[in-house]
Amino acid sequence: MFFMKKLNLQKLRSGIDSIAKIDLDEGNVFGSSYLVSQCGEIVYRKNFGYTDAESTKDVTDKTIYRLASMTKPITAIAILILCDRGIINLTDLVSEYIPEIKDIHIIDENGKDLGKPENEMIIHHLLSHTSGFGGVFPLKQSKEDKETVDSWVKYFIRKGLAYDPSTKQAYSATAAFDLLVKIAMKVTGEDFEAFLKREVFAPCGMKDTTFMPSKEQWSRIISMHDNKDGKNINADMIQGCVFGDFPATHMLGGAGLVSTIDDYYRFTLMLLNKGETPKARILSEEMLENMCKPWVNKELMGNRPDSWGLGVRVVTKCDHRLPQGSFGWSGAYGSHFWVDPENKITAIFMKNSKIDGGSGNNSANRFEQAVFESLE
Repeated sequence: MFFMKKLNLQKLRSGIDSIAKIDLDEGNVFGSSYLVSQCGEIVYRKNFGYTDAESTKDVTDKTIYRLASMTKPITAIAILILCDRGIINLTDLVSEYIPEIKDIHIIDENGKDLGKPENEMIIHHLLSHTSGFGGVFPLKQSKEDKETVDSWVKYFIRKGLAYDPSTKQAYSATAAFDLLVKIAMKVTGEDFEAFLKREVFAPCGMKDTTFMPSKEQWSRIISMHDNKDGKNINADMIQGCVFGDFPATHMLGGAGLVSTIDDYYRFTLMLLNKGETPKARILSEEMLENMCKPWVNKELMGNRPDSWGLGVRVVTKCDHRLPQGSFGWSGAYGSHFWVDPENKITAIFMKNSKIDGGSGNNSANRFEQAVFESLE
């Protein structure tokens, strides 16, 4: 039996204040935001530093961050909504919606064609990083390849799979989730952003979460941080691109959204409340529970204390600093979140930097530790 632990707020505040100062002092960021809630009440929320290297504007609650792979859980929710309504099923073959996937081959790391896969790709493979995409020898990409979801999907079908679906686990940064976007647009007959706005963002109250920021929203997006020779600098970013050199109009399902910390908090609160928002239930409890349970065979995960759910990492062992059953994910630019159902906690950390990013980054690990050590 599990007993909910309470956060010691004094420990929590001093712990997060301390780690935020470490990041600023070490030049890992010039600005960041933290938010922690328990039982639906915000118990810590603070912004640090500035939105650029010149220290011209303070980070505020209105500051917008590039989510990178923290986009994936939102795309996953969209797919699960479609499953909830019986429009698609988690066990459907991807080829039912994208017939050209039948022609895909496995290409090894040396570029050798190993022929067609033995196993068919299923929708839940795309969500749990077992689809065969990931870690393949890179085929040269053109600007045109990255223009749209359709062109990017065609590129990855040419590029091929790294392994037979369901036989391995390998993180898919963009391919799998763009296939999911393509499936969603095909079955709904509408723009993916329009679907998200109506079905996820509006009921959650997420007003600043989008693939395509307005001019006013661009003015609030934090500059991308980098550090050169011990000095904070603004990293060059391509105009009109939220992630890498993908145009914002691509609607990159694995990495293309921007958001504020308050918006993402509202999303995590929906996750904690098993699909329910203050305005409406957007997902059944059963489907939300599907999302945050392990979907990958234990043998494929080895001795790791976590596994993949549907669009999220799930803690599966008690030797992880987060409680078993916690789930969440990170972004390439350093942001990180998790939901702890046992202790009714949601925790979000936002930063945008070219250094110390991705899953397991130092900033995120320190944040997890600070929250964990505050539980009593």
